[in-house]
Amino acid sequence: MHPTHNIRQTSKAIHDSKVLRSHGFTLLELLVVLIILGLLAGLVGPQVMDQLGGAKSKTARLQMEELGAALDLYRLEVGRYPDSSQGLNALISKPLNAAGWNGPYLKKKVIRNDPWGVPYVYLSPGSNAPYEITSLGGDQQPGGEGENKDMNSWE
Repeated sequence: MHPTHNIRQTSKAIHDSKVLRSHGFTLLELLVVLIILGLLAGLVGPQVMDQLGGAKSKTARLQMEELGAALDLYRLEVGRYPDSSQGLNALISKPLNAAGWNGPYLKKKVIRNDPWGVPYVYLSPGSNAPYEITSLGGDQQPGGEGENKDMNSWE
């Protein structure tokens, strides 16, 4: 037998065993990866949820500003804000007694609910401003803090 033949067989056997081992992960390696992923989810998850919650409040604020701008345009053309009985629908369909109405005043011709899926409360005249748009926040109860805090157009 030639000496280089043994070396080739030995190096081929080492190569074959490395190839066989490189086709999968051991149970220990999988457990380590799962533990790392669990730790990351535990650390990052709450931060992401806080950001999502804050996004709803910001969205509500932007929607109220959009409604306020449309109400101001309505007032310029009609001479007054829609009263509480007409509500925000006066921005997308002409009320009976609205001479000068040149709407719709909202681009998408729809009155959106607040980010929590509840219609905004509209009062005109309001007790704090000529009109008031209110959302009760995530808990739909008066008061609250954080995402449950009431949001008002006059604040």
